[in-house]
Amino acid sequence: MRTGNWALARLARAGVALMLAITAAGLAGPARAQGLLDIAYDPAVPTLEQVVGHPTGAAITRPEDIVRYLEALEKAAPERVRIVRYARSWQGRPLIYAVIAAPATIARLDAVKQDVARLSAGAALSPAETRALIDRTPAVAWLGFGIHGDEITPPDSALALAYHLLAARGDPLVDRILAETVVIIDPAQNPDGRTRFVHSFSEALGLAPQPDRYTAEHNQPWPGGRFNHYLFDMNRDWFSATQPETRGRVAAFREWNPVVFVDSHEMGGDSTYYFAPAADPYNPLIAQSQRRTQELFGRNRGAWFDRLGIPYFTREVYDAFYPGYGDMWPTLNGSIATTFEQGSPRGLVFERRNGELLSYRDGVFNNFVAALATLETLAGNRDRLLNEYAAYRRAAVEEGARAGDRYYVFDRAVRRGQAERLAATLAAQGIAVSRLPAGTACGRNYPQGMLVVDKAQPTGRLARALLDRNVALPADFVARQEERRKAGLEHMLYDVTAWALPLMEGVAITSCRGVDLAGATPVDPDAPPPALATIGSGFGYAVPWSDAGQARFVIAALAEGLKGASTDQSFTVAGRAYGKGTVIFPAAGNPADLAARLQALAARHGAEVVTLADSWVEDGPNFGSRSFAALKLPRIAMAWDDGTSPSGAGSARWTLERKLGLAVAPIRVRNLGAARLSDYDVIVLPETSGRFAALLGSRGTEAIKGFVDRGGVVVALGSASEALAGDGLKLLSTVTENSWRPDDGKDKPKDPKAGSRIADRGEYEKAIADPNAAPDEVPGALVTVQANPEHWLASGYRDAAVLVTGTEIFKPVNAADGTNVFSFAAADKLVASGYLWDENRLQLAFKPFVISQPRGDGLVIAFTQSPTTRGYLGGLDLLLANAVLLAPARAEAGTAR
Repeated sequence: MRTGNWALARLARAGVALMLAITAAGLAGPARAQGLLDIAYDPAVPTLEQVVGHPTGAAITRPEDIVRYLEALEKAAPERVRIVRYARSWQGRPLIYAVIAAPATIARLDAVKQDVARLSAGAALSPAETRALIDRTPAVAWLGFGIHGDEITPPDSALALAYHLLAARGDPLVDRILAETVVIIDPAQNPDGRTRFVHSFSEALGLAPQPDRYTAEHNQPWPGGRFNHYLFDMNRDWFSATQPETRGRVAAFREWNPVVFVDSHEMGGDSTYYFAPAADPYNPLIAQSQRRTQELFGRNRGAWFDRLGIPYFTREVYDAFYPGYGDMWPTLNGSIATTFEQGSPRGLVFERRNGELLSYRDGVFNNFVAALATLETLAGNRDRLLNEYAAYRRAAVEEGARAGDRYYVFDRAVRRGQAERLAATLAAQGIAVSRLPAGTACGRNYPQGMLVVDKAQPTGRLARALLDRNVALPADFVARQEERRKAGLEHMLYDVTAWALPLMEGVAITSCRGVDLAGATPVDPDAPPPALATIGSGFGYAVPWSDAGQARFVIAALAEGLKGASTDQSFTVAGRAYGKGTVIFPAAGNPADLAARLQALAARHGAEVVTLADSWVEDGPNFGSRSFAALKLPRIAMAWDDGTSPSGAGSARWTLERKLGLAVAPIRVRNLGAARLSDYDVIVLPETSGRFAALLGSRGTEAIKGFVDRGGVVVALGSASEALAGDGLKLLSTVTENSWRPDDGKDKPKDPKAGSRIADRGEYEKAIADPNAAPDEVPGALVTVQANPEHWLASGYRDAAVLVTGTEIFKPVNAADGTNVFSFAAADKLVASGYLWDENRLQLAFKPFVISQPRGDGLVIAFTQSPTTRGYLGGLDLLLANAVLLAPARAEAGTAR
């Protein structure tokens, strides 16, 4: 029998008497510390070194070796472990998890899932039924590691934990964990990003690892390993589930209904270790029982860390408000979920600012200890936690049934494609959505039917978090942030304050006490939405320009070689009014099977297509008018690599390619001057970094100007708008504004050397204020923008909701230079959801969101806030399509102005 391993050596150095029995506060009975020093390990269970070639913590294990090692563990101990492949990454790498439990539990895993599903169903069970279920049901713990690919120690900790649970013999804690729980280890949640990191680290590694933070092995090239293939931060993707890794994980979560969920991360290397309880603010939909139980888990982790001399902190930095985190989404499903944050060596050794050396081995060990302490608490409190989990889900049903606004109703006649997309997004994460035919609900008529969500379901609290117009920040927390701002300190918000999905999708929603669901059918998230295609024979076919689904349908038709034209004026045919942007596919000039091909495409995309019997227009332009511009599939280039924001570039590319169906050619910023830009119709500049102008250089600057002059379209997103307005490009007649306060401009200019009297603190703050300071940074609020209804770029819109972040506020362009196509609403109508500093609210009113400025034969379009952030602002996808599909057609026709 083998004894001792990397963990044993660390524990021995710590001089800890681990056979000492302790009692952790709040635990149900005494909790025995793990007696690692007296544990024998089964030689039949292979070590990481035997399978992969290096000991635990000695090297950064590659994703393919992580899979290989867990499969070796399954082969060695099949009675105690099952490996499940739950998804594939964009680059085709498998995502797997290991299910570890006692042999008797492994033999009946399907029954365990069924029992946990009954507890999670929110049904009112009798005391006897509940007792019987809990007596026979192990508590499921899901431990996820490394969702950010350059947060490197957690995946190796996962392997260490799996080995320990399977190979340890005679340890009472391991025996109890296996008897009382099902442990699911998701070892590498982002294999594409981890591969990117390991590659760059390995290329930089020399004779010995270097601890200097500025050496190449610690300095990742763009885009870094944090992100997945499409450069998404997947710890923000849980409720929007845009990425295949997230969708697979959400489906697996729903299959297992874990009572405990761990999301293991890393932070800056100068920090120590964080675990819950979380910092303020807390989402108000978190139950008080969950907060108390977080304290229970935190105390036991703290006790372990104290015994081993590992410093840690809680209740700082990492809050519990935004529902898209890997701890918050499970929490709103009823789990006790926590984030772990280990200071990262970003390599094998890292010198902290205090002179200490942080090794990769240390980080792996700390995560291992935190995970083991978590499992100890769960095993010792199985009954309590299963009862609390069932109570949370049951309370969600009961609260929903009592609510005066029990039912959310989406109108399928308003942005039908977006409503269907929202319904599918909700259904994919376990929120039941019903589809009803035309009828009346909530005192309103729905001629095209409706989509309904009932709050009285076990995921009702999650539904409320995602669908309510506003989830309010606690008033005392807001007051503290305002006081911090007055004192010149940074606010303590970690992420956005608004994420209302109906606003972000542009969907019409109402709610009421009662809806008759007779005749309803459940929404299937994997099925295409029903089409509204009345395709017969005649002059041609009209595609209303109403939502992004319609745009994707048109793009798919163009990709098949079909010919269509878009209008910049509304028109009426056969008594029906069609808005700007409507696309006409005439029978003449198209293939003979046009009708059949449009029918097939409509079924695939759930599109609305209307047959036009003839070409007679009752009002508005005829189809031969210059108001109709011929469309073509645009050739799109995008600035890429160093000089752009990785997440901004990734979300823009993903939205264009995966939501709209338009292929993108990424060109590195430093190569734009050499590229043959004449091959493209559109150049997209995603959000940029401070290096953009320098990397673009004079040659790149002139190339972009020439591209526009010759009829090209440049589309800038977010901070790239500032680059377009800067001294180098000067393609926009706007500038960013300095900060503004309500009393600005009241005093006449004074001699800067004149004497003065400072009467109070307020006057002092004014005297020392930086006159060139940017507006205060906004963490993220949803605000209303209003369209210029006369401009073709606003086709399909009257208003929309936009996520405002950062500090940039732009001045409107002069009418002689261009058009402010969308402007932020008046100050008193601006905030749609979330929290916005009052000074920013007043200054932002009526400033531009979308600017269109002609130059030469081409056009420059600027979005002053990115419409593609995180890929979840679906209500702006049609607007992006206007910029990349309609704009080139207008430029070529000479009608872009």
